[in-house]
Order: sequence, then C-alpha cells, then structure tokens
Amino acid sequence: MTTLNPAAPAARGSDRLARLLRGRAEDAPWVRPAFLGLLVVTGVLYLWNLSASGYANSFYSAAVQAGGESWKAFFFGSLDAANAITVDKPPAALWPMALSVRLFGLGSWQILVPEVLMGVATVGVLYAAVRRRFGAGAGLIAGVVLALTPVAALMFRFNNPDALLALLMTVAVYGVLRALEDGPGAAKWLVWAGVAFGFAFLAKTLQAFLILPPLALVYAVCAPGGIGRRVGRLALAGLAMLVSAGWWVALVELWPASSRPYVGGSQNNSFLELTFGYNGLGRINGNETGSVGGGGGPGGGAGGGRWGETGLGRMFNDSVGGQISWLLPAALLLLVAGLVVTRRAPRTDTARSAFLVWGGALLTTLAVFSFMAGIFHEYYTVALAPYVAALVGTGAAVLWEERTRFAASAALAVTAAVTAWWAWTLLGRTPDWLPWLRWTVLVAGGAAALGLLVAGRVDRRLGLAAAGLGLAAGLAGPFAYTLETVNTGHQGSIVTAGPAGGRGPGGFGGRMPGGFGGRTPEGGTAFPGGQGGQNGQGGQMPGGPGGQGQGQGQGQGQRQGQGQMPGGTPPQGMPQGMPQGMPQGGAARGERPGFGGGGGGMGGLLNGANVGTEAEAALLKDAGSYTWVAATVGAQNAASYQLATEKPVMAIGGFNGSDPSPTLAQFQRYVAEGKIHYFIGSGETGGGSGGEGNGRMGGGMGGNSEISTWVSETFEKVTVGSATFYDLTKEK
Repeated sequence: MTTLNPAAPAARGSDRLARLLRGRAEDAPWVRPAFLGLLVVTGVLYLWNLSASGYANSFYSAAVQAGGESWKAFFFGSLDAANAITVDKPPAALWPMALSVRLFGLGSWQILVPEVLMGVATVGVLYAAVRRRFGAGAGLIAGVVLALTPVAALMFRFNNPDALLALLMTVAVYGVLRALEDGPGAAKWLVWAGVAFGFAFLAKTLQAFLILPPLALVYAVCAPGGIGRRVGRLALAGLAMLVSAGWWVALVELWPASSRPYVGGSQNNSFLELTFGYNGLGRINGNETGSVGGGGGPGGGAGGGRWGETGLGRMFNDSVGGQISWLLPAALLLLVAGLVVTRRAPRTDTARSAFLVWGGALLTTLAVFSFMAGIFHEYYTVALAPYVAALVGTGAAVLWEERTRFAASAALAVTAAVTAWWAWTLLGRTPDWLPWLRWTVLVAGGAAALGLLVAGRVDRRLGLAAAGLGLAAGLAGPFAYTLETVNTGHQGSIVTAGPAGGRGPGGFGGRMPGGFGGRTPEGGTAFPGGQGGQNGQGGQMPGGPGGQGQGQGQGQGQRQGQGQMPGGTPPQGMPQGMPQGMPQGGAARGERPGFGGGGGGMGGLLNGANVGTEAEAALLKDAGSYTWVAATVGAQNAASYQLATEKPVMAIGGFNGSDPSPTLAQFQRYVAEGKIHYFIGSGETGGGSGGEGNGRMGGGMGGNSEISTWVSETFEKVTVGSATFYDLTKEK
C-alpha cells in the first residue's frame, strides 16, 4: 500500500479525503459570497477598457452588423446584409452578438459584452463542475486560474468564435461529469452534453469534437450500470449531438445555392467541403486549399512549416508559452498525482473519472495543437484554459487533503517549485517588462515549496500560509500578463495576450498599445498616430525590431515605407511565402501598422482599412439606390467600409480573397444591373491607402484578379481622400 491511498485508515485522514472525493463537503458561510465575488471580479476585469479594441476583428464584426440588419444574414452568417458571402465558420458564435446589436445598436460594447458574459459563464460552469466533487475551495482555485489565464482574458474580450467554443466545451464536460454519477437524471445530463457538443460544432466546426473521443471512452468504461446501458446512453447523446449540429448544416446544404450566400472559405460553395477541408483535415495536415495566399500543400513537414514549429514544445515556445503555459506544467503534474491517489478506487469512482475527463480533454487538445501542420494561431490555446484550471483545482485539493503524508506534501512542493521556475522562465523573455516580478515569483515559489514540504505536515495554519504563498506566486505572472492584456486594445485577425515582447515572433498586427490609426465604432479618429512614421518611414510593427521591408506605391504622390518587421522574416502564425503583389512596407501617416494599402496588414487580409470621412461620405451618397455601396477584394477591407457606413459592401473572394465568388460573369451582371456603386482598390502598396504598387490594384489571389483587371480597364478611377475608388456607373 502506498502512502497516497484513499482507502487508508481514518487515523491517516482518508475520511476527509473520502468526503471530499464524494463531493459531500459542507458549505461554509463564505462559499456563496466567495463564488459571487469571483464572478463579479471576473466580469469587472473583462469589462475594463473594453472599448479600446473597437470592433476587434472587423471580419466578424461586419457579419454581426449584417446579422443585426437582416435575419437571412443572421441565419447564414453572411458578411453583408445583401448576402453575397458568409464568414468561413458556421454562425452560432455570431448570433449572441448580432442579437445584442439588434437590441442596442452597433458599437464596440454591444459586440464585445456578450463575449465577456461568456467568459463569466465559463468561470461559473467550471467552478460548479469542480466544486461538485472536490469542494468549494477547489472550485474557486479553478475559477481564478481560468479567469487569470492571459489568453482567456484576451478571447473573452474579443469577437472570434473561441469564446463560445470554450464555454460550450466546459458545459459539455460538466454534463459528462454529471452523467457519470449514479443517480436519477444521469442520462439527461449526457444528452445535454451531446447538445453542447452540437452547438459547439456550429461555433467552430470540427474543433468541437477534439475532446469527444476521450470523454466518450471515459463514460463507456467508468459510468455506472451495465455495458448495454452505457452504450445505449452514448448512442442517445450522439443522436442529440447530431440533431443539434445537423439541423443548420442540412438546411444550408438543401437550400438552393442561387438564393443563399456563397459559403465563405469553400471552393465549391459547400459547407461540408468547408468543414472537412479548409476547417477540418486541412488544419491537421496543412493541405488548406483556399488558405492564405490561395495556397495548398502541406504546411508542416518535419518539425515545422508555414505556421511555426510543431512538436511537444510548441505550447511552451516564445510565441505560445506566455498565452497558456504558466500553469500547464502544474496541471500535468497534478493530473498524475490525482490518478495516483485514486488508482485503487472502484471503476465508477467519480473523482478518478473527473481526472480522466479533464486530463483526457487536456492531453487530446494539447496533442492536436502541438502537431497540427495547418493554420495555427496562439489564441487557439484558450480551448486549453478550462482543462488546465480544472486540473490545478482538483489536483491541489486532493493533495492538500493528503498533505500529512510525505508523498503528497512532496508533490505539492514540487508543483509549486516547478510552477515558479517556469514563470521565472517566461518572465525572462520580457526582461525589460516588470523585471522585479521575475525574481519575486521565483523566491516566493521557492519559499512556498519549502513550506509545503515541511509546514503542511506539521501545522495546518502554516501549511495554509505556504499554500497561499505558492498559489500567489503561481498566479502572479499570468495576472500581470492579464492586466497588460485588458489595458491594451486588440484588433485584427491575429491577436495575442500580454506584453509585446512576450509574444515571440508571433502576434502579427493585432495589438494596439498606443493605438493605431483608424476609426472608432462611434466614427471618430481612434488611437491617433503613434505607430507609423510620417510617409511610412520608420513605422514599427508590434513584436520588436527586425528586418527592413521596402514598399513603394502611388496614391496621392509616391510614398516609400521602411517598416520594421519582427525578426526580419514572416512571424510564427504567418505563411513563409507571401502572395505575389503582397506589399512590404511599413505603416503610413500614422495609420494602422501593417503593410499599408487600403487594408492594413497583408493588404487587408489581417486588418481592415483606415476609412476616411471622404470615403465614408462618398459611399453613403445615394446608398439606397444600390444593393452594395461598394465591392472590394478581401473581407477585412470590405468589413471596414461596411462598419463605417453600416451599408452592405461585397467582399470579393471572402476572407482570403481566394474564394471563387463572385465569378467575373456574376460580377459583370451585378454591375450591369446597377447593384454595385464603387469598386475599392485594396492591398496595393506599402506606403499608404490607394496606391497601385507595381501596377497592381489588388485582387491577385484566387482568380479574383480578373475582376480587378476588368474594373481598372473599364471604369473611371476616382481618388477619394487617400483611397482609390472605381465608379462602376461611369465607364471610361
């Protein structure tokens, strides 16, 4: 018999452990106020400085605006209210935000507050799931760890689909844990878990199913009852999942293509193709037809590819480590400890099942993220945050109850020491940012480890003090990163948490420390100046200095940009080979840093355009006479003009500009019917909006250059402010 054994005699304290593992710990008077306080503080933290991010990812904000205007756009997830093309995801994550916009109007808070509420709800559900078996203290620890995870603080204040996905995954795990209990209503909870999985699919397709295999396996092995009942309930839950996910998919696939928007991100106007291709297996093997640059082919290779190095170290590297990995080593250590403690428990023991469920979810997601060769961004790791937090809370609770045994106190001490060392390592990657914190964490963590090793076995109060010190040391780093995150606005398609230097080579163009040029949701000039040098000289991109990039263009006079790009090479999270015609310069005239052009980063692929008042006025003039006030290549460019005017703007080629929609013939028909007023040049120069670098007008991806060429050869060019428009009602 080992020292870590829940079946040990009562004199050794296992009666307390047994009560804890059965979830029968009585509530103290402080429990309810502490839980409510956790929710309130989380909400206040996530609401702080919320409007600094403006429309955040304008790609999704435009779809939210469209859904707030048109129920058809709401249902399909269209990028514009005239329903030209959808976003490259199913629309469930857009629905709460679109309803908010319908009720309260268009604005930053109306879009982002629903995401904050999802974050608070995720903390609450996680607390409930952990507390049920391991007590209120464990639940509170898990909730605090989740709330202070930097990538969680980022994504629960941002409008990507990941916030809803994290909430629904946590709900699904909660349902499975309830179903593993031997009591009335257990089957109902498994069905609800299936429903949560189904709606999570409608938020971010197949990523929702990453944790399905380990959860189903744990239920099949550990649930009470005979094997027939277990398999039958799993089948019932699978049916619920199929119905909750499949109803929308069936409607889209059966709907006549001529009367619905094109399915963005697909090459054949099929949601199933999008699901299993670009958003499915392509993310795993790197064969992403329609991806950035319209490319296909593997992005992985041996150990790395277009989207950074793959392998077991990916979650700990310079780019990803500061987002999620602060307590990841602790979670893995505590998972092992929890399984050791419960190793002799009966098959249906719910405590061991909880460790298997949370651990299975963590390890499966960790493995996929570590080795996926396709598109990978740092913010994806928010999916790991609830699992890490749950294992920290549950593992700490179990070891605390066993602390009078040397093996348990040693495990707590090792966990505290490793956590402090890893925080010291992560903070060392930003040596000029809060330099005192690094050594404070290391010293405090070391003292806590010694205290847990000795004091926890001698005196409960001294042990509590050591445990509190260890928890504070472990949370100090992520807390500081989280404060930096909420004090900073984030915009664009690729965003990262924490200080700029702590993101390694990733985090391309999503951060707004002093603000970027652009327009706020209220229409004024937002975040003036600060990031781009005059005439594009010396514009530095976030993430640190690097190689020089040259860009030339002709807009209102020729401009040259010498922009600093991090590391001199495309950063992690960006493809190694930029598409032909991709501008290479810095930001111009204080506009958003990126590659200039009317569309910000990567010619409008990652960030939107800086919409001037002259351009806005031109689009609004006689807007009611047109189905689309304008068309432009790439969804981010289109989104910026649409959000400025609240009028439909056609995104030619979808997000990447590589979708075959519309065809040249379709576009010519729309123009002939007088449905589009302007064509907006996009992604042209490194020096500023409206230029035509190298004679290109944009649209060089996915065959949409045919439309660009036809427009430039046929229609009159008009310079509107710093942007280049083509009036589609006036031929040359």
